Amino acid sequence: MTTDLETKLVEIFFKVDNFCKELSTAGVQNKAMQGSKKHRNRKGKLTLSEIITILIFYQLYGAEDFKHFYINTLMNHYKKDFPDLVSYPRFVRLIPRALMPMLLFLKHTRMGKVSGLSFIDSTALKVCNNKRIFRHKVFDGLAKRGKNTMGWFFGFKLHLIINDQGELLSFHLTRGNISDRDKNLVLKLTKGLWGKLFGDKGYINQQLVELLLEKSIHLITGIRRNMKNKLMNMADKILLRKRAIIECVNDELKNNCQIEHTRHRSVINFLVHLFSALTAYTFLPKKPALKFNTQFSMAA
Repeated sequence: MTTDLETKLVEIFFKVDNFCKELSTAGVQNKAMQGSKKHRNRKGKLTLSEIITILIFYQLYGAEDFKHFYINTLMNHYKKDFPDLVSYPRFVRLIPRALMPMLLFLKHTRMGKVSGLSFIDSTALKVCNNKRIFRHKVFDGLAKRGKNTMGWFFGFKLHLIINDQGELLSFHLTRGNISDRDKNLVLKLTKGLWGKLFGDKGYINQQLVELLLEKSIHLITGIRRNMKNKLMNMADKILLRKRAIIECVNDELKNNCQIEHTRHRSVINFLVHLFSALTAYTFLPKKPALKFNTQFSMAA
């Protein structure tokens, strides 16, 4: 297990470091790290590549607490891989530097290939218990109340689209009160997609179906009890039943990468944690996937 983790650590660093070098060559890295404030352009002990690698590796390692992982695991067992590790408080102050470069790395290098079979879904990201909504301050003015099949929650929604091999194709973070079938949201998510898109009953909207058809995307959903039955070929029926594949991805992100918890103390760290979890998922050797004849399904 340790050997596999070390191999994965090397792979992550190699790919992240190459991307950061490209950013540095393009002049993007310094702008992304500095933002609107002026900073002393002093070289730190930890490079940006190392910071991003540590954040992604934490998600793959499976530790429940980042502080415990950094102090007891990283500093004790991976000192040879990161000889210039800084103290934990110092690393926490360095985390915001990784926000934009990590997002760019995820969006431009880790997305899957469009296969013509896609699955769409959303999952709630609670930021606090419902009893503490009026006392919550970290996401005050940003998080909103929403409702899903599990009931009311206060926080955000993560909207995902994956292909039949479980690879991420698109993602978007919205406030909790944004509907899954919001036309502007779905059109952003499906940019560059084609073929068949499978979703649950929450995406039933005739106007949305027509808009997606104009983009060569066929939205397929189940029907509600009060709706008339409609004809559907056998291949589409089978694939609609396999829509649970994207729920497996959400389960992987929540249970293993812990994208949902109430310990966030800043908005930036929340976003870094989310992006690092999504990036870590793309490095998993085995993802939820369908064993299905793609050519048959597209022909049908």
